[in-house]
Amino acid sequence: MRDLARLLSLLFYLNLFAQNNSSSEGPFNQLIIRGATLINGNGSPPIGPVDISVKNDKITNISVVGYPGVPIDKNKRPKLEDNGREIDASGMFVLPGFIDMHGHIGGVSQGADWDYVFRLWLAHGVTTVREPSGRSVNYAVDLKQRSAKNKIIAPRILAYTGFGQGSKMPIKTAEQAREWVRQNAKNGADGIKFFGAEPDIMIAALDENKKLGLRSACHHAQLKVARWNVLNSARAGLTSMEHWYGLPEALFEDRTIQDYSPDFNYQNEQDRFGEAGKLWSQAAKPYSDHWNNVMNELIGLDFTIVPTFNIYEANRDLHRARRAEWHEDYTLPSLWRFYQPSKISHGSYWHFWGTEEEVAWKENYRLWMTFINEYKNRGGRVCTGSDSGFIFQLYGFAFIREMEMLREAGFHPLEVIRSATLNGAEALGIDKQTGSIEIGKNADFVIVEENPLKNFKVLYGTGAIKLTKDNKVIRVGGVKYTIRQGVVYDAKKLLSEVKEMVDKAKEKEAFEILQPGIN
Repeated sequence: MRDLARLLSLLFYLNLFAQNNSSSEGPFNQLIIRGATLINGNGSPPIGPVDISVKNDKITNISVVGYPGVPIDKNKRPKLEDNGREIDASGMFVLPGFIDMHGHIGGVSQGADWDYVFRLWLAHGVTTVREPSGRSVNYAVDLKQRSAKNKIIAPRILAYTGFGQGSKMPIKTAEQAREWVRQNAKNGADGIKFFGAEPDIMIAALDENKKLGLRSACHHAQLKVARWNVLNSARAGLTSMEHWYGLPEALFEDRTIQDYSPDFNYQNEQDRFGEAGKLWSQAAKPYSDHWNNVMNELIGLDFTIVPTFNIYEANRDLHRARRAEWHEDYTLPSLWRFYQPSKISHGSYWHFWGTEEEVAWKENYRLWMTFINEYKNRGGRVCTGSDSGFIFQLYGFAFIREMEMLREAGFHPLEVIRSATLNGAEALGIDKQTGSIEIGKNADFVIVEENPLKNFKVLYGTGAIKLTKDNKVIRVGGVKYTIRQGVVYDAKKLLSEVKEMVDKAKEKEAFEILQPGIN
């Protein structure tokens, strides 16, 4: 019976290996990562060399096996068992798997399906994704379950349903809100993504969601924010906010409504995002009494902020976002078309975007980043999220860009890593399972050959540009391995598979990336 069990197990792994087209291996009964420098995600400094032992997806031991520049003492190394797998990570760095707190699983309008999106995420070390609403709760939960069983190449998924999504009629009463929340939990969702609603509806929905032990997020949309801002949500039990909408409104001192121009039309997205770039300048000044009071109250409520700086970066530098080097090889034709100036596609509001809008947004970022950095300094939880698939931001690549922008905001590189790992796990309530490299947690790792604390660009799939001592220009970095639930993914092979998908789509359409207005 034991031999039969071993045979069946072997067949399972061989089938999984073949199915995944050799970009992944495992899971293994035993896995040892040898000789790496450990950045464990909890804010402590790097240490190494270490050997990390894993059995059946659980970290069982972290052994310090020597000193930098000194031969490793083999007697300190854990023993590899029969049929075990080891990775020689000498000179490399190992981090916890990244957690994208705002990751949409593609989109119909973008023409981006899950197999494309998941490969890009994993290729950039993202092992857990919170989807803040998408095609449907059933769609997300199905992928979540298949991922948990290692039936597909995918990160761990937590599904948050858009409030009211799937309802047969608009939610108009508190009891309807409570019933929808109860049904959402029965459907297998992990939480709710709000965009705002009437105050009594929000109070009822958040209260019911809290009773069920589920978490929540909110994009405080401008159509509702005048009556319900971030403070209202946090007091009612919201666990996290997305972007920054609703936060400047909570900081207003001499007004209650944003200073909209007389001809503003929310349905015109250049109006919407152009004037959004002036919003932080209408809020209380940094470190003023009101600014401090709002911040301290949110921290006291254990409230999480997911700023998604990267998704609006094109607003302050459209050329940079549009010409990012990865678009050529990894952006699908359908996604590139979706990004182009349009009055219909969400986030494609380049009707006549120019210098004035970019200057306003640069100041907007300065004030926004000041709040977020100080929120972190005072003990508030800030997480890393990308919101890719819009505004020239590509899955995976945008997550690394978000890390760079947290650094720009004033975070120490170790604080950035904690924001991208343990903070996210705590916000999701899975910090006993993942988020840091500790004995007893799951085997979620990122292995990279260069030191990301020196330069986060080494985490991009396209790597970082470096000049050698003999004046040769090379590319270094790119994640080498992403390990999720004990499965070892070859990050560069995943990227090659994405490029093959993009090349086939381009060939089919005879497509070539052209810049807007150039034929």
